[in-house]
Formats: sequence, C-alpha cells, structure tokens
Amino acid sequence: MADTVREIERKYEADSTTRLPDLAGIDRVATVVEQGVEDLDALYYDTPDQRLTAAGITLRRRTGGRDAGWHLKLPARPGEREEIRALLSDVPPPELTSLVRARVLDRDLVPVVRLRTRRTVRELRDAAGAPLAEVAVDEVWAWPAGEAEKPGAAGVAGRTEARWREIEVELTGGGERAPGLLDEVERALAAVGVHPAAAPSKLARALEETGLRSARPEDRTAAVASGKGGAAPRRKNFGEKESGKKGSGRKGAGKKGTAGDLVLEYVREQLRVIVELDPAVRRDVPDSVHRMRVATRRLRSAFRSYTKVLDRGVTAPVGGELKWLAAELGVERDREVLTERLVTAVADVPRTLRLGPVDARLRIWSERHRAESRDRVLATLDGDRYLALLKTLHALLEDPPLRPGAGRPAPEIAARAVLKDYRRLARRVRTALDAPAGQDRDVALHRARKAAKRTRYAAEAARPALGRPAKKFAKRVKRVQQLLGDHQDSVVARGALRELATQAQQAGEGGFTFGLLYGREEARAADRERELPRVWRKASRRKYRAALRP
Repeated sequence: MADTVREIERKYEADSTTRLPDLAGIDRVATVVEQGVEDLDALYYDTPDQRLTAAGITLRRRTGGRDAGWHLKLPARPGEREEIRALLSDVPPPELTSLVRARVLDRDLVPVVRLRTRRTVRELRDAAGAPLAEVAVDEVWAWPAGEAEKPGAAGVAGRTEARWREIEVELTGGGERAPGLLDEVERALAAVGVHPAAAPSKLARALEETGLRSARPEDRTAAVASGKGGAAPRRKNFGEKESGKKGSGRKGAGKKGTAGDLVLEYVREQLRVIVELDPAVRRDVPDSVHRMRVATRRLRSAFRSYTKVLDRGVTAPVGGELKWLAAELGVERDREVLTERLVTAVADVPRTLRLGPVDARLRIWSERHRAESRDRVLATLDGDRYLALLKTLHALLEDPPLRPGAGRPAPEIAARAVLKDYRRLARRVRTALDAPAGQDRDVALHRARKAAKRTRYAAEAARPALGRPAKKFAKRVKRVQQLLGDHQDSVVARGALRELATQAQQAGEGGFTFGLLYGREEARAADRERELPRVWRKASRRKYRAALRP
C-alpha cells in the first residue's frame, strides 16, 4: 500500500563555511530543536533516455532515515510535489511504476545514479511545541549507478563522481498552514549569504555533475513531447520551403503563424494533459477523470475539424481509438455526474415525501456502480490498447501527416474550420427543434450537443490565431452545449431513476420518491427544450460568425 505526502520545500547552495543563522523568532518559530544525523543511501531509477527526469519526476529506492522505502515524486503546484511512498523491496513496486507508465511507455526503468547523504536535521517548532518545518544540512556524494563507490572524492573534470553541500527547508505539520514561513526562512538565510540552489533537485545536480545528463533541458522536453529520448532531431518548419526559407516555426502558432503550427501545438498540449493526468486518474484524484476525458475529446475533435491541416486518412484510426478511450473514461465520469445529480435531487425532496430508505438505496446503487467503473478505468489504463494509443500519438507528433493547408496562414484555416463545424451544428439544432417530442427529440438533441462540443473545441483551438472573436464565439457555443448537456443528463437520470424504483419495488420499499424525482426530471428537460430557441438565437447571430473571418 502506497502512502502520499505533500512535499513543500526549498533548496539552497552551501559550502564548508556556511553556518545556519538563528531561526528562532521568525514567523511562528519559537524553538529550534536538534534532531541528529541521518545517513541516507538512495538509488534513482529512470529510463535510459531519462524520460522521468525530463518531466520533473523522480523515482528512488532509499535506505536509512525515518522514511526508508520507495519514493515517487510527482510535480504538483510550483514549489510543491506529491511524494508517494511504498515499502522497501528489491525492484520498483507496481503501485509506483503504474503511475509513470504513460511517461515510460514500453521502456525499462533502470538504476541511473546513486546518492549518499549525511543529513543533519533541525526542527522548527511553534510555542506549543508543534513542528512547523525541518531544516536539513546535507553532505551529498553521487556516482553513476553500478560504479564503485568513492566516498569523499570531489567531482572534478574528467571524473564521474561528485560531492556537494546543500540546505533543504521543508514544511511539516503546522508549517503547511503558515504560507509565509518559507519566505521568512529564506530571508534569514540570505542575510548570511545563503542563496537558492540552481538545480531543482539532488538528482538533477547529480546528473549534471557526473556527466550523465542525456541532453540539454530543451532537447529533452522536445524529446518527451515527440515520444523519443535524447536530442530531438530538427524537423522542417511548417512554412519552410525546400529552398530552406524558414517559416514561423513553433513560436509562430498565433496570428502570423501557419495552420500547421497552430494545430500541432494544440495536439501537443492535449497529449501533455492526458499524460500528466494519468497518475491522478489512477489515484482517483477528484475531477481528474473528467479533465482527462475532455483532453481526449479535444484531441479527437481537432483531428476531425482540421482536416485541411492533418490527413484524415491517417488521423481517423487514431480518432477511433480516442473515441474508445473517452468512452471508457466516460463510464466513471458519467457515474460521478449522475450520482451528484441524484444526491442533490434527493436532498431537495421534503422529508415527508422521502418514503422508504431512499438515501440508503441510492448509496448502495452508487457504490456498486462506482466499484465497477473504477475497475474499468484502471483496467483501461493498464491495458496494451491504451499504451499503443499513446505511442501512436507520440509518433504522429514526431512525423505529422501534414496536408497542403498546414502551410497556409493560421487565421485563414482556423476560421474555415470553426465555421464548417458551426454549419454542422446549425443543421443539427434545426433537426432537433423540428423533431417530435419524446425519444426522437431526445436523440436529436444529444446529437446537437455533440456538434456543439466539437464546434466549441474548434473555436478554442483557434484562439491563438483568431483572438477574442474565437474566445467569445466559444463561450456562446458553450452555453448551447451546457443547455443540451443538462437535457441529456436528465435523460440519463430518468433511466437511473427507473432502475432504482424497480429495485425498491422488488424489495418491498415502494418507489414513490423515485417516481417523484422522475417527474421533476421530465419537467426540467421540458424547460431546457423551451429555452433552446432563445439560447441558440444568441449564439448564432451573424455578427459573431463574421468576427471570426480574418
């Protein structure tokens, strides 16, 4: 079983002459208590091309100290990381390696560097004796994994071992509720000549000083985005002709760039979101499934909307796999939305009208569906099909199937794509408004909702090229999408309420309350149908569409 802690710390340069100032009296610190010396031995793992390091992720096996075991550190907010711990074992534990699968893909995790640290710890406490932070002075020795140890040998040119001294200040306990404490400590350290460390972590510094870093940071970032390790090969810019004249390049994905720049940057961003959210989905972080599903849908929409830029013959099969992934994630996400809707609806029913164990029946139903949907999501992320999809997306970015339109100005192609999707949406809205009430209209409204979502995503992707008009247009289409989404949620909720009422009746509990909620959902759906013409008129005004044209 893995445990998770939030790591909020800062690192500072130090040398043999560095002396810590008296930190008692700053902020809420009343006393500084010596905690003794710890000897730590850590072996860091990564792929041979250092994919984890490029993403700011560390995986280590550490002995010694109070937290011996396996530690996986994932970036969180600036200056913070999530540290996930597992028990000590000989090989990286599956509960941690699964969290970096989307980064590692099919590459092996191997020992990269070994660090030995002699740590002197002082604890900062408040007036009640509660811990606020730890200040550690670390003597560090580093070697490439597998090399013979050479303790005490200083890193010099031509040598692979390294040695340095640093200071770590980490919030603990009540310190996490004292946001100014780290700043106060930093000012006290600066007063005695101690400055922030240049390297973000011990591993990063060890790789630099032992000569193990596989590529420059910018090259590694590009390599991770493309799915390859090492230095990323230079690819011709989208606007670059065979004569060698350069176009806008990646930085020109705005109004003066090419359509290829615009779309590939958007695709790259959605893939980044999927990969970064993978561990959060596995850990059941709130809203992570929804955000990952949205990124998946945005990717698929980009392939379908921007066919003048990317060859549909190549992207269509990838889009089919993205549709599959969104559907698998949707089982969990739809359960979350539906449960929240039903719980809220039950809470709005007066107690005198809650006949039978309604809350208990809903809770049992929700937990059963939750277990099933969670198992399905985890099986999907652990499966070969998902891994193959990620590899395909990396390969597509490395060698994009560009069409002639990729070299055209981004505003021109973006406006065409958005307006094409808008016309499709308009047809579906008219069909829905003309459909007879009942199942036919429900189906037509659901199809219109999907078209609204696609149009909105196309407009969002176009924002760097079209600016405020695209932002405003996306906002108005989003309102249509939300209205249609609420209608569809009502359709799904009514199906769940029928199921719950049937179960209650079979158990002899009666289904009155669920029938009442069913009627309320019918009325809510009817309200949304009446609102649609007005909302659609606002979103479809000619001036909004005209503003999109470059």
